[in-house]
Amino acid sequence: MIYTAIIAALSSLDLGIKWLIEQEKPEEFPKPLPHAKGKILLYRNHNAGFPFGFLEQHAELVTPQDILVIGAGDGGVVRELTRYDRVRHIDLVEMDPMVVEACRAYLPGNACRLDDRRVHLHYENALRFIRRCEARYDLIIVDSSDPFGPSEGLFTREFYGNCYNALKDDGIMVNQQGSPFYAEDAHAMQRSHKRIASTFQISRVYQAHIPTFAAGYWLFGFASKKYHPVDDLDAEAWNALNLRTRYYTTRLHKGAFYLPAFLEDMLKEVED
Repeated sequence: MIYTAIIAALSSLDLGIKWLIEQEKPEEFPKPLPHAKGKILLYRNHNAGFPFGFLEQHAELVTPQDILVIGAGDGGVVRELTRYDRVRHIDLVEMDPMVVEACRAYLPGNACRLDDRRVHLHYENALRFIRRCEARYDLIIVDSSDPFGPSEGLFTREFYGNCYNALKDDGIMVNQQGSPFYAEDAHAMQRSHKRIASTFQISRVYQAHIPTFAAGYWLFGFASKKYHPVDDLDAEAWNALNLRTRYYTTRLHKGAFYLPAFLEDMLKEVED
């Protein structure tokens, strides 16, 4: 923790100095350091750094900035999102405040970033919340439970249409799609995919291996107004972030969208 604090302080100081230098006119350099009696000259020769140099040339890394998370009151999704400095605003909509309170108390590793200044908690029904939003978000993450009982409304055509309206012109929605190995779950997955595919210009299903979930194999949905999840992947830009991950890689990203034959057949049944 001490080392982390030191690194954070040094990084902040470095960025502050670079920002001040960026404000100076190049023709004013070299110039004497104040109070050094002319013995030290300052030159405008520095590495602009990641925020001021690299990101100016790679605007695609700046987005998404405005994100809506539905469900996920445990804080795990928010924790991962706050790793990205360029994220500007996160709305977390959780129906039950006791979920958040319990996770703060018993799952602090997940809930540790819920107090981040960019995170805004909304304790209300997500169906009502999303109806009030229009062209507001770059990304919507629907981290709901299965499409039965309280979460059933988050798998309806109306909800997906409201998500579409809440996204900006190049917005993306991701959601959990359940397991294809049990009849009732498989049918719900097909129904959900059909509704999403009829709402968004681009709709794909991808897979992940999660040992604690049923059968250890789970599906998720990717829907977008503009971007294809594989064709538009900029692996070089992601790798340039130098984020350490325990699961995700750009190679795995591509592989996640290559589905088993039986699953492709199930999706085709409802896409036609």
